[in-house]
Amino acid sequence: MEIDMQHISKSFGPNVVLKDVNFSVTGGEVHALMGENGAGKSTMMNILTGLLEPNGGVIKVDGQETHFANALEAEQHGIAFIHQEMNNFVEMPVLDNMFLNKEIKSRWGFIDNDKMKALANASLDRLGMKVNLERPIGELSVGQQQMIEIAKSLMTDAKVIIMDEPTAALTENEIQKLFTVIKSLKAQGVGIIYISHRMEELFAISDRVTVMRDGLTINTYKTAETNVQQIVHDMVGRDLGDFYPDRNPKFGDTMIKVNGLTSRGVFKDISFAVRSGEILAFSGLMGAGRTEIMRAIFGIDKLDAGTIEINGETVQISNPNEAIAHNVGFLTEDRKSEGLILDDSIADNIDLPSIDGFTKHGLIDRKADREFVELLMKRLTVKATSADEEAGSLSGGNQQKVVLAKWVGSGSQVLILDEPTRGVDVGAKREIYDLMNELTDRGTAIIMVSSDLDEVLGFSDNIAVVYEGQLMGIVPTATASQESVMTLATGGER
Repeated sequence: MEIDMQHISKSFGPNVVLKDVNFSVTGGEVHALMGENGAGKSTMMNILTGLLEPNGGVIKVDGQETHFANALEAEQHGIAFIHQEMNNFVEMPVLDNMFLNKEIKSRWGFIDNDKMKALANASLDRLGMKVNLERPIGELSVGQQQMIEIAKSLMTDAKVIIMDEPTAALTENEIQKLFTVIKSLKAQGVGIIYISHRMEELFAISDRVTVMRDGLTINTYKTAETNVQQIVHDMVGRDLGDFYPDRNPKFGDTMIKVNGLTSRGVFKDISFAVRSGEILAFSGLMGAGRTEIMRAIFGIDKLDAGTIEINGETVQISNPNEAIAHNVGFLTEDRKSEGLILDDSIADNIDLPSIDGFTKHGLIDRKADREFVELLMKRLTVKATSADEEAGSLSGGNQQKVVLAKWVGSGSQVLILDEPTRGVDVGAKREIYDLMNELTDRGTAIIMVSSDLDEVLGFSDNIAVVYEGQLMGIVPTATASQESVMTLATGGER
């Protein structure tokens, strides 16, 4: 199948999102689509698959002008879309989510669960994944749910598959499995539109790359004929320099110390400490227990044993309010369902942990509060029409900045960042790293959970590696390597 999008434009009221955009993909190629958050990548794909109506332009499929009325019609014509934001029914089993509105029925009209299970398991097997299909999908990690989204697309007879940040929640091991599947699909003549912010992935699997900026297509290259510097320049309109800013930490006193943290069946005997000015990265494979450890520290999940000390004082944290009272902040890995109230304004989201500071005698000082919110939005370069805009209307990267702004504004002395740059473009990543440097310079202790091993090695002071709920070791970043971290992450010894 060959898809050719010509002169596509799209506006939402006065807000012009796409301006004369051109893009194409052919069978048997991987065409990467790069651009900062808000550049228009997802909007263009939503137009292709019938989720949005364009204001102008033409879409041709195999040379014929085509218009899909909805996503189901696009899928029936062989175009599958793996969205960055998952919309699962969390209480429903994995199997039901995988076949929602696509149930297989017997000749008598009854749902054929056996056939559906066989097809689901075959698709999951291609990704090297074993899942209890009867388990509620909401009980799975974000990474596992992402793999299931990919498996769903493999069950269709797709001629073109759109992958929007497919590896954002995956570990290196899972990414390599996905790349093997992509190469197999290419060999079968399937075209892949691959949207990602990870440069190393672009150069590992794509044949061509198109760069978008501010709703325009800037350039299209053969991947073998371009480089990181050129693509970054096209994305942000300027040279960015090194991906990771230099770390010049000045460590102070221990801000947080945990001893023997245990949650039966999840993690056991976790002990570590983080000093003022330090970034301690947590690495490990998907399902190792990193996020669960952080949720327990923040009081979301129950601990069966262990102690937590903040500034040398043993504290009891049984819920997030108590964690916030002890100046602990937590940027969750699932910003959509846990980090934000999507229907509320940007201002209301940023205010959540800090609003008491603007309240006197039951009244909120609206002027001071608005200045506080707008200062944080400016500092984190949140792209929005105003602080009153709904958080759910923002791009993924800007939503992440709003969650960060919430915790920066709260004055957290200990800040837990679970996948802080997931789904964030290269320019915004650098802004987040600069902010983390600024926070540690001011004495904040940061715990960073990341599945991006380059990020772990490129921007931390020490690395804690978790394997199957156990802390295998803490290694200085200066002496660590990909091999040494992965050895620990897979249960080996240093």
